[in-house]
Amino acid sequence: MSEATKEYAGAIDRGLEGVVACSTSISAIAGTTLLYRGYTIEDLAENAGFEEVIHLLWLGHLPTRAELGAFRETLGASVALPPEAFPWLLGLPKQVHPMDFLHAVVAGLSLHDPDANQLSPERTLRKAVRLTARIGTIVAAYHRVRSGQWPQQPEPDQTLAWNFLYSLLGSEPSPQKVRDFDVCLVLHADHELNASAFSARVTSSTLSGLYSSVMAAIGTLKGSLHGGANEAVLRMLDEIGSPERVDPYLDRSLGEGRRIMGFGHRVYKEGDPRARILKQMSERLTREAGVPELYTMSALLEERMAERKGMIPNVDFYSASVYRALGIPVDLFTPVFAMSRVAGWCAHVMEQYQDNRIYRPRGRYVGPTRLKVLPIDQR
Repeated sequence: MSEATKEYAGAIDRGLEGVVACSTSISAIAGTTLLYRGYTIEDLAENAGFEEVIHLLWLGHLPTRAELGAFRETLGASVALPPEAFPWLLGLPKQVHPMDFLHAVVAGLSLHDPDANQLSPERTLRKAVRLTARIGTIVAAYHRVRSGQWPQQPEPDQTLAWNFLYSLLGSEPSPQKVRDFDVCLVLHADHELNASAFSARVTSSTLSGLYSSVMAAIGTLKGSLHGGANEAVLRMLDEIGSPERVDPYLDRSLGEGRRIMGFGHRVYKEGDPRARILKQMSERLTREAGVPELYTMSALLEERMAERKGMIPNVDFYSASVYRALGIPVDLFTPVFAMSRVAGWCAHVMEQYQDNRIYRPRGRYVGPTRLKVLPIDQR
């Protein structure tokens, strides 16, 4: 065994599974419970709005009525994109992956933000407000421009959920639809040290700014094993087409060794609490939207996967049919995930700055050693 190999002779934690990389008070998973700063996700989904949850994640407590009013006003003042962004935003290619577009626009906005490379808590909080307020505006603007429409101007006195649906669909959403979407944003706001949150913390640990950290998180969220999974679930349901085709599809897919999207989780082994909430929403919303077969297929898949593989759905599984019922285009599912999760990313960056140490794991070397360079004519 070479000296390089001896140095890392211990067990490798593939995917860093089981490695505790930091201390955090933002969120935690314990069994089938998800907590945001001590509150269960069920309690927050039922009794708090997205803006209240953002305040909780960033500032450590649920706001009073006066604090919530001031916080909403601060977010509302930043929900519109700056005028100088429109010339280059409109000039970007539109027939691209929406997450690539979102990444490019966030990078562009950093060029117009005087606080972009400042790391003080006050300036980081100001940047967090701008980014969190604007992600939904960017996603809606992208969709309208690619559809040949001018971006809809958001209303500063409305919630982020209301503004996204209004800006995306071009008409005032019903209070019930706003509430349903607001619950989705609450459910997706943070999730302990998930892949994109870890990316944000790794980037911020180098003392790079918030924009760089969020851009790293966006790139990580794009993957089909992370934020892109709910898009894959909906495409799977579209491929199945009807409830009577669930069993043949599952037989064929499992026989071919294909992954059934939306099932299993690295941490939850007995059930994802977010999935239970979304399942109830899916049954109602798909019926109201005239697409009840989406829920029926999903429920059958859940039943069959439990019987045959002992696997349970994760948050992505029922969020797919919920988003379709709300009228959100399938390729925007992951950007909508980013619209919510940016709140958690910002919270993790702020926390990382408070007690920072650069992340620097090691890798076990398994290549050759003591090779000698031959003269080029002898190779």
